[in-house]
Amino acid sequence: MASATGHGQQHPIKLYLLVWGLLFVLSAMSYMVDYLHLQGLLRWSLIIIFMLLKAGLIVAVFMHMAWERLALIYAILLPPGALMVLVGLMWAEADYTFLTRLLFFR
Repeated sequence: MASATGHGQQHPIKLYLLVWGLLFVLSAMSYMVDYLHLQGLLRWSLIIIFMLLKAGLIVAVFMHMAWERLALIYAILLPPGALMVLVGLMWAEADYTFLTRLLFFR
């Protein structure tokens, strides 16, 4: 965002290099999940956690979300959050329906 004087906002290159390093480490840890042959809930939990951390770093630093106004951050992040809550509710409802059908229709 340019200021009234015409000078753009300056971000230190050290921050970008640090985030790049963190992304490299998180990617290596994500590959280690497959390399160590982790299975089941632990595998998928670790993969999703590493994926969300990497996405958060990219959005915050490389897409400059960390320097935006809080209202804009809420406008961008709340709708996907609401969708995740609704997906969780549908997942719980689907399990209930599936178990009810197994109980009464077998």
